[in-house]
Amino acid sequence: MKKILFAIFILQSTFTFSQSHKTENIIVITLDGMRWQEVFGGVDSVILNNPKYTHERNALQKSFWSNDANERRKKLFPFFWTTVITEGQLYGDRNIGSNVDNANRYKFSYPGYNEIFTGYPDSAVNSNDKIPNKNTNVLEFINKQKGYEGKVASFNTWDVAPFFLNKWRSGIPVNANQDSIDFGGSAKLIDDIQKLSMKPNGERLDVVTYIAGREYLKEHKPKVLYISFDETDEYSHLGKYDYYLGAAHAEDAMIGDIWKTVQSMPEYKDKTTLIITSDHGRGDKIKDQWRDHGQGVEDAGHIWIAVIGPDTKPLGEVKTPMTLYQKQIAPTIAALLGFKFVPDHGSAEKIATIIE
Repeated sequence: MKKILFAIFILQSTFTFSQSHKTENIIVITLDGMRWQEVFGGVDSVILNNPKYTHERNALQKSFWSNDANERRKKLFPFFWTTVITEGQLYGDRNIGSNVDNANRYKFSYPGYNEIFTGYPDSAVNSNDKIPNKNTNVLEFINKQKGYEGKVASFNTWDVAPFFLNKWRSGIPVNANQDSIDFGGSAKLIDDIQKLSMKPNGERLDVVTYIAGREYLKEHKPKVLYISFDETDEYSHLGKYDYYLGAAHAEDAMIGDIWKTVQSMPEYKDKTTLIITSDHGRGDKIKDQWRDHGQGVEDAGHIWIAVIGPDTKPLGEVKTPMTLYQKQIAPTIAALLGFKFVPDHGSAEKIATIIE
């Protein structure tokens, strides 16, 4: 009798969980090297007024400046500060004690992406070299789960993405940099645009990466999609603050567009969680270090997270003092789909406030 009652309890618990758990799809988007300072404060007046970094000051002021910090950030990131602020959650405004940090000590791209997707700040991942990642990532873990086989894909501007996601082991399609776009349907047109458009940093434009990812979603309907942008990092390294802000604003528009797209499709509407974050931060304490990151830049490990979806309470800007870590993102992605992801090494807990 006890065994029967226990079995009934398990069935009831499983049924209750499945009824309350609404997320069936995940979209992850990363903005490479996007500083939390602009996400939460808008245009930085010190950098804006430095002609060394800003060549189109008047145009930037007209487009993005306001004396009110809340209005400034809304001008730069309208989707974040109209939609996510009312329907989702934002973490990382260190001015109010909401901290999100790299757990890895290196504070640059490959170690950051490794941490995001494997939940493990591996000290052996200490370069941007094109070396296949030895650590299991959450995307390949999900790709092996029943009902998710062949339903995970990634579109990336940076050509190291196939390596930090180890596409050869994981079996996940990872389209990066100037890879041919050949998934059928509208792919030929997108590939033509990629081949014929300018490549200012030797990489395809972020908008090409985005359109390829969006059209793949519409035509192939993956359950998990990762899109990564790179222009915010490239332009900041070049010291072009006006271009950096322009890229950030454009990427916010693309994020808003993907959310509008999924909310218009019955397979995704009210069943999809969108997670947006960055691989690392940049300098600010020494203002000229806004271009830089890495171990030698004190505040380059300060990042941020934005989330919107059916299992996430609409808390807006989370002002409760806390410190979250980048390594918590991987188990959170899995938990939103009802899975438990355990890193190959170490441990990382999901972000409990994200999952209602």
